[in-house]
Amino acid sequence: MRFRGNKRFASAVGLVLGLLCAVEAAKVNKHKPWIETTYHGIVTENDDKVLLDPPLIALDKDAPLRYAESFEVTLTEEGEICGFRIHGQNVPFEAVVLDKSTGEGVIRAKDKLDCELQKEHTFTIQAYDCGEGPDGANMKKSHKATVHIQVNDINEYSPVFKEKSYKATVIEGKKYDSILKVEAVDADCSFQFSQICNYEIVTPDVPFTIDKDGFIKNTEKLSYGKERMYKLTVTAYDCGKNRASEDVLVKISVKPTCKPSWQGFSKRIEYEPGTGSLALFPSMHLETCDEPITSIRASIELETNHIGKGCDRDTYSEKSLHKLCGASSGTVELLPAPSSSANWTVGLPTDNGHDSDQVFEFNGTQAIKVPDGMVSTSLKEPFTISVWMRHGPGAHEKETILCNSDKTDMNRHHYSLYVHNCRLILLLRQDPSEAENYKPAEFHWKLDQVCDKEWHHYVLNVEFPTVSLFVDGTTFEPFLVTEDYPLHPSKIESQLTIGACWQDNSGHDNDTETVSEPTSDLRNGSTITQGGNARMAQFFRGNLAGLMIRSGKLENKKVIDCLYTCKEGLDVQLPEEVASAVKVEFNPNQSSLTVEGDDIDAFDKVMQHISYLNSRQFPTPGIRHLRISTTVKCFNEESCVTVPDAEGYVMVLQPEEPKISLSGIDHFARSAAEFESQEGVTLFPELRIVSTITREVEADAESEAAEGADDDPTVQETVVSEEIMHNLDTCEVTVVGDELDGEHESLEVDMSQLQQRGLEMSSSNLGLVITGVNTMANYEQVLHLIRYKNWHTEALFDRKFKLVCSELNGRYISNDFKVEVNVIHTASPVEHANNAMVQPNFINPVHHASVDLSGHNLVNAHQASVVPSAATIVIVVCVSFLVFMIILGVFRIRAAHQRTMRDQENGKENEMDWDDSALTITVNPMETYEDQHSSEEEEEEEEESEDGEEEDDITSAESESSEDEEGGEPEDQQGASRQQQLEWDDSTLTY
Repeated sequence: MRFRGNKRFASAVGLVLGLLCAVEAAKVNKHKPWIETTYHGIVTENDDKVLLDPPLIALDKDAPLRYAESFEVTLTEEGEICGFRIHGQNVPFEAVVLDKSTGEGVIRAKDKLDCELQKEHTFTIQAYDCGEGPDGANMKKSHKATVHIQVNDINEYSPVFKEKSYKATVIEGKKYDSILKVEAVDADCSFQFSQICNYEIVTPDVPFTIDKDGFIKNTEKLSYGKERMYKLTVTAYDCGKNRASEDVLVKISVKPTCKPSWQGFSKRIEYEPGTGSLALFPSMHLETCDEPITSIRASIELETNHIGKGCDRDTYSEKSLHKLCGASSGTVELLPAPSSSANWTVGLPTDNGHDSDQVFEFNGTQAIKVPDGMVSTSLKEPFTISVWMRHGPGAHEKETILCNSDKTDMNRHHYSLYVHNCRLILLLRQDPSEAENYKPAEFHWKLDQVCDKEWHHYVLNVEFPTVSLFVDGTTFEPFLVTEDYPLHPSKIESQLTIGACWQDNSGHDNDTETVSEPTSDLRNGSTITQGGNARMAQFFRGNLAGLMIRSGKLENKKVIDCLYTCKEGLDVQLPEEVASAVKVEFNPNQSSLTVEGDDIDAFDKVMQHISYLNSRQFPTPGIRHLRISTTVKCFNEESCVTVPDAEGYVMVLQPEEPKISLSGIDHFARSAAEFESQEGVTLFPELRIVSTITREVEADAESEAAEGADDDPTVQETVVSEEIMHNLDTCEVTVVGDELDGEHESLEVDMSQLQQRGLEMSSSNLGLVITGVNTMANYEQVLHLIRYKNWHTEALFDRKFKLVCSELNGRYISNDFKVEVNVIHTASPVEHANNAMVQPNFINPVHHASVDLSGHNLVNAHQASVVPSAATIVIVVCVSFLVFMIILGVFRIRAAHQRTMRDQENGKENEMDWDDSALTITVNPMETYEDQHSSEEEEEEEEESEDGEEEDDITSAESESSEDEEGGEPEDQQGASRQQQLEWDDSTLTY
């Protein structure tokens, strides 16, 4: 049985093998799979299933035999598809075979799709069969088919408004078709869900409506008095009925009925000093409310009357200003700033509220006398009078500005300038002449400026018999000239006064009024009169400044304009495109300008280019008011609009104030001979003038350089100092202590150097004053040249001086730089038959250059120490004693050495030469000569190295006894005994 079963199994196996071999022989993969050429698909975003049209199916003609990738013997009637392959870059899809036998497959998304990123995808697909045999050999691929897939949108986004808020302005009383438009957008990708289908005003009960396109309009006329601003909340809906994620706020302002005016005009305009021109109206335009305009005329006025003398000008002295303007000679300043050399204005009240403008006030009770000799005006020669004056409507009395009258007896007025009933009058009486005919004597000008309470600049050019008057640079002719006889001959001296006229009560009252008893007040050489002075009449009431007389020459128009011109004003740079369409005119001092034109746009451009300019380095801070007056003309004169005046102001900020620092050698000494020499002693040989300003800068600008500055929240700003350059106008050297005695001392400076730099010098017994506008460097050079000379220095030990410099007539003042100069007196030389052969004691600089005398500074190699004469004597004695002690010590050491050498030669016993005041010395009698010699050499070396110390230990008694021994002992006695050779005090030695 067992054998039979085995035979059957073997037969079956053989049959199967035979069939398999027949099949393998007939199996060949001849055909490619086949798919459609184009597929269209739809997929919804956030889903992965793609719906294809037509469905994805691959067919193979090699069916029914099966070509599989694995070894199987199961038979089938259809061929099999092993897979699909997608071609393309970054294709977010994959193809999957659902049934290999039918070739059915699907396409699906790898990840979630976003329609907003990409709405459509296009790629190619290819099918492949399983090939031949178990290893898939001879695999066939289909052609490539194109697949178009559209991503369908879902309504996942809500509308969002483009702006965070909306604003609009409407004019009351009008209904608008559209006031403004709001607009929202939707981020969805489809047309249906990305479109905004509706807008809605959420705020209830408002007179506004909104359409589907977002246009808002009013449903009724609005009233400015009822509501000035409406606040609306608006929302939006997309076509999928999603509401906006956030509603938007709409503000609608209601303006009153249109009124023609200037718009975009800032009322406060800040001007930073030193920044040049500043545009005043960069955004301004004229609102005409759509009226047809034919022409426009605007006047812009800059009000500066409250600044200085009518506007911002340099506040140098009037004399310096004349020089700067070209009037370089012959000028005499009659109202100077009070100083040591010009003290007659000390008692007058001044206006110190305008940055040191020298403005003097006369209240009808005050006047001053100008010192004799200040003015030597001859009426036969041309001369000029200039003055700044502010005067209001006064009484019907004469008010004298300047008067030259008799000092005594006759009260005659030689010449005077006065105000009477708002008229300016110049009285000019001629000197006696051969022909006593009538000649012009009084020149009258009737001027509004005399009584308008404003500052005006008056210049009178007198060239007899003609007189020309300039007021603020404009010429005025006299309306009346009266004549009179010349004055009678007289030897009476005249008196020049300011603010009133001088007269003598005892004489005839020729041109003045009778006044009450005098109460005069003498101050610094000038007479300041108070009310009721019998020697003064016709008092002035008002303000005066810069009163000058220039003899021998007349001021030309250029100088007059320069003196009057302001350093601040209006300016305009006309754009080329509008230069021909608009006309611009300025007044002389550029404080106002007029603009005319007929093109509104061109007119607005010109107004936007109007600027303010202040050319001063240190302008006067404060407010300058601005006013714009406008006149328009229309086609219809009856309905022409009226433009109201626009007002504002320029705020000139406070400039950084400079700190003027004077530094140098403030204490030195010179020999008396130098003080008495022709050159004298230079007071400020190393003077330095430096000016700095302090600025505050934000911490952020400096924090990069300072580690950790940002960590400190308290640090807000940093103060930095910066050196600047500017001019000086005065430097004054005054004596500290007793005044200068002109008989034996003086302060001098090289006048040629001053003249080269356009500077002037005045001196008195108090010191000297250098004036004139010039650079700090030039002032430094001139101050280096100031010398002090003294011809009698016997009783002079020191002299002290103080230097002060200033800028802008005292607006900025330096520190007080004080210098002390000491006089070194030399010891009297011993009388010799030939004094020329004897050198003065202690004068040779070589011997004293290294000696420090009381810490004084020696500024050159030719000067000695700085000590008074008594101290000098003490130091001389001390130095003499010290030199004597040094010489004596060296001599004694050398004498001791010589004695020791002689002892060694004689075989004497050696003994130590140390300072033995506290030593115990034991002498060895068995000591050899060689040891003695060796010890002696060491002892000599130590003695030489300690010379300086031993010199201090020698007393005067030892010196005297040593001197006696050395000078009186014979040589044979000096070598008699070794014990007698010891030179030191050996009372404490133990042998």
